[in-house]
Amino acid sequence: MPLIVWIILFCLLGGLLSVLAAALFLVLKESLRNHLLPHLVSFATGALLGAAFLGLLPHALASVNSTDTHVIPMAVLLGLLGFFLLEKLVLWRHCHADHCEVHAPDENSRDHSTGAMILLGDGLHNFLDGILIAAAFLTDLHLGVVTSLAVAAHEIPQEVGDFAVLLHSGFSRKRAFLYNVLTSLTTVFGGVLSYFALQSMQNVLPYVLAIAASSFIYIAVADLIPTLHRRVEGRATLQQVLLIAAGILLIYSTHSTLH
Repeated sequence: MPLIVWIILFCLLGGLLSVLAAALFLVLKESLRNHLLPHLVSFATGALLGAAFLGLLPHALASVNSTDTHVIPMAVLLGLLGFFLLEKLVLWRHCHADHCEVHAPDENSRDHSTGAMILLGDGLHNFLDGILIAAAFLTDLHLGVVTSLAVAAHEIPQEVGDFAVLLHSGFSRKRAFLYNVLTSLTTVFGGVLSYFALQSMQNVLPYVLAIAASSFIYIAVADLIPTLHRRVEGRATLQQVLLIAAGILLIYSTHSTLH
């Protein structure tokens, strides 16, 4: 099967199917959603960290054409700084609960501008995900699969939060679903564009992988893990550790099996 087809299929997995899963998730009772969502976040944390440290970074270090051992770590650090600045500009912020102090509107308001900002940020995020997925596939087919799984694991809880904010902003369920589907398709656009752009720039791929790793690390450490710290009781902590380990194990076993 042509590589471009793999990229399109797995971009759809990371984008569109995550939206569908999030929409189905919202059909569940609120009490069940509130119970399951922290577990999804824990699992996504492990999957993102596993993909970054066990997949993306080893491939970036192995394929870089430089004797300077600092270039890939420097790219990761610059990527972390870049994502920090993006978040500061309120272009990239993810919620994993129905109420979010960063971009939830006032309790009595139904401000569609808040929803528009969510859709803008989500579209940009999905576009970047497509670039990262394509870069991973161009490096190694198996790495592309692992990267796509990590993206999908994070996208589901993120889309649940985005859906909730859109509904709170006054969007109907049908419109919220439609707009989320449309923004998810930017993943495919980013993947296809990246496929054609990076084919002639193979020497850039290791640095794109390093940026992808910094993206996963930043999301896990700056976004997901702080939400896990809201629960400090021993049982919850044990569940979180086990689910993070399960996410890492999924990435490790998938990568090892495919190779």
